[in-house]
Amino acid sequence: MSDLPRMYHNKIEKDLNNNKKVFSTLEKEEERRSININNKNNYTVEQKIYNIFNSPNYIYKIDVVIVTDTSKEIKRIVGKTKTNLITMDNEYIPINTIRDIYIVR
Repeated sequence: MSDLPRMYHNKIEKDLNNNKKVFSTLEKEEERRSININNKNNYTVEQKIYNIFNSPNYIYKIDVVIVTDTSKEIKRIVGKTKTNLITMDNEYIPINTIRDIYIVR
């Protein structure tokens, strides 16, 4: 093994800024809840639905809490059309009746 040639190495003499931000689970549960509560009010329902379907937690189905004018229900959604959410029970929920939606934790 000592007969192998050495690789050519460059000396890096500049600052590198290629670090990625990562999520830490070390923060307290109360801090995460307060952050989530504040974020709920900043988005429209369409943006929240988009974020749910594009989250790393969503593969095929996901449990969400859907708040409407008349009720607050936990549903398992599997898809979306232009105007409706589709649940696991093949139920269509009109998006224009939804007041708030968030993932069950």
